[in-house]
Amino acid sequence: MKNQTRRSALIISFVFISFFSFSCSKNDSISNADQYGQFNSVNLNSQITTLPIQAISDAELASLVHMREEEKLARDVYITLYNKYGVRIFDNISNSEQTHTNAILQLLTKYSINDPVGGNGIGVFTDAGLQTLYNSLVTSGSISILEAYKVGATIEDLDLYDLKTDLLKVDNQDIILVYQMLSKGSRNHMRNFYSNLKSLGFTYVPKFITQSELDAIVNSVIERGF
Repeated sequence: MKNQTRRSALIISFVFISFFSFSCSKNDSISNADQYGQFNSVNLNSQITTLPIQAISDAELASLVHMREEEKLARDVYITLYNKYGVRIFDNISNSEQTHTNAILQLLTKYSINDPVGGNGIGVFTDAGLQTLYNSLVTSGSISILEAYKVGATIEDLDLYDLKTDLLKVDNQDIILVYQMLSKGSRNHMRNFYSNLKSLGFTYVPKFITQSELDAIVNSVIERGF
């Protein structure tokens, strides 16, 4: 699940990021909860509760623990970038990521798995690799609003890759449900960050998913029904 080689290359690549400075995108005023992939927690939690408790494999356990912190990483980076720039897209998507990490927490609770987040605050992670990645992403995103949008796209790129990979390893109905919902949310997040980059005259080249996968996402409409 953890693609350490790609993560290492990602962290190194941030050292060589170009320095640019741009103003906020006109798309930042959009605040529709569906557009930003925010779950209806009551409905989703009801579905998770209704689905059966199935035997959980080591791969599923490891995936849930990692995904709980990966969704927290996304939330924490976006909170930090919102605090720096005051650009609404980061506030909207951080709120969405909160519902995502909450959904994973419900699965951890359902299967009596220890929560790796515990009482950890913003920017604090149990997973050393995610801690390093968080630090690198925040440093890069603090360069300019352009780089912050690139960081957002990179986070969603990684999240989509990990979810796609992990969906091949899980068979519990409730985990599949949540991962499919997370993927839908991440596709919407990618659409928003990609649109903001385009509004500044830039694009995004994926580091994890394929170019054809990215093209299919950004050239399709916002997904609804959370």
